[in-house]
Amino acid sequence: MLPLKDNIPTQNFPMVTIALIVANILVFVFFQNAVSGGFSSAGDESKVVHYSFIPYELSHPGNECDAVPAESGGSGIVCEGEQGVSGQPDEQPPVWVTIFTAMFMHGGLLHIGGNLLFLWIFGNNIEDAMGRFKFLLWYLAGGVVASLAHWAVSMDSTTPTLGASGAIAAVLGGYALLYPRARVVTLVFIIFFITIITLPALLVLGLWFLLQLLDASSQPLTGGGVAYFAHIGGFVFGLLTVKLLASRYDPDYDRHHRLPVY
Repeated sequence: MLPLKDNIPTQNFPMVTIALIVANILVFVFFQNAVSGGFSSAGDESKVVHYSFIPYELSHPGNECDAVPAESGGSGIVCEGEQGVSGQPDEQPPVWVTIFTAMFMHGGLLHIGGNLLFLWIFGNNIEDAMGRFKFLLWYLAGGVVASLAHWAVSMDSTTPTLGASGAIAAVLGGYALLYPRARVVTLVFIIFFITIITLPALLVLGLWFLLQLLDASSQPLTGGGVAYFAHIGGFVFGLLTVKLLASRYDPDYDRHHRLPVY
């Protein structure tokens, strides 16, 4: 399922949501230089390794990770303190900085496109309910919690973690709690059959969360791939905290879409 739009209008211009979308695009295009590398390229490998979040660096303070130099004939990531690793890596940003920078980096066009679509559809309503400044802080906090959730189950992983999906998962959790009866126009793929239907937001986001749980249960905790526990941690954070900050939330948001009762 791929959501395309919802039916909850915003009362204020979603400045922060748009700014976050633009920031992610600018980082992807100009900082990572990812577009020139093809559809699935993350761009400049050294920047991806330096500014992505690597759980090993948080678990082993003072030990930094770096990409294997191309001239050595090897590939992958090596970290100080690992058996058989010697030498000094290039200077790295502190790991607490990479937790934030990783939120604005992506692994390819499909990765960034999907994330920003979800952010646009669901983020503008959460920003409307919270106000701009609170939404920005809450979004960043959701990304931090998501990274820590991923770290908690893969402390020795040397795989760089990047993407806005942990913070966006917080947005999805918040939206599911505030607007469960919202209607979401959704593109549905059933084998070779494709259709567009309108579904309740709680169904769309609930199925999304269920898929994260199922995928997380089948993925080795120390493996690479998608950071499903980051998605789970971000979503739960959004569920638990959104109402603490959503002071502008209107519980009667769907009054114009209800069927009349006589």
